[in-house]
Amino acid sequence: MLVKDKRIMATGYNGAPSGIGHCEDTGCLREKLKVEAGERHELCRGLHAEQNVIVQAAYYGAATKGTTLYSTHMPCIICSKMLINAGVEKIFYLEGYPDALADEILSETNIELVRLTI
Repeated sequence: MLVKDKRIMATGYNGAPSGIGHCEDTGCLREKLKVEAGERHELCRGLHAEQNVIVQAAYYGAATKGTTLYSTHMPCIICSKMLINAGVEKIFYLEGYPDALADEILSETNIELVRLTI
């Protein structure tokens, strides 16, 4: 979810593009190929919630500059690059994600990262 000035700008979900079969129905290529988490993101039918939140913001004309992202997990490298270019300023997340390049690239930005504990 992207938030700005205490208002929800857009929401996102993990899943396949609209009208496309989900991997739960078609089978998971990453599982078949035994791809480790955090690697070969292009081998997936779905989009991450961070990707979908940016797409939804664009689709409905909501500005992403200066927003805060709330997510269940730390973003992967693809999502991190998109969030940087979308102008996201702060990311709250619950769980880490096994992607060292994402950690490295985010450390070079001014994006504030906050891991939440429950």
